[in-house]
Amino acid sequence: MGDFNKAIIEEFRANDGVVGGRFQGRDLILLNTIGAKSGALRVIPVVYMMDGDRYVIIASNSGSPTHPDWYYNIVAHPEFEMEVDAEKFKVKATMVEEPERTRLYDKMAARYAFFTEYRANTERVIPLMTLTRKV
Repeated sequence: MGDFNKAIIEEFRANDGVVGGRFQGRDLILLNTIGAKSGALRVIPVVYMMDGDRYVIIASNSGSPTHPDWYYNIVAHPEFEMEVDAEKFKVKATMVEEPERTRLYDKMAARYAFFTEYRANTERVIPLMTLTRKV
């Protein structure tokens, strides 16, 4: 894990999900995924929004031409733990297909303008997934 993510994760956990810096004022969760190749625990901070009782996340990788590593971890292991505020629980990830993917992406981009930029900066279709709490 890079120093940047490590600092965000530590701040998130110390303050029940509240962080400053570039994530200040944004809804943030921690994904506790299992590495697709390594099998090791990987923790990554990700911006999200709610759609009913589902958490919506976008594998934008800041608009780069490739998916983020955590995307492959979730594809390989779609059930994992996540942290929101001071709570940690198991979720199941589901890839969202069209036309719902575009509807949710547009809703997220309306909330966080940088997702519009990311979409414009890449030729790939940026994956969007929902996370549903397991009971």
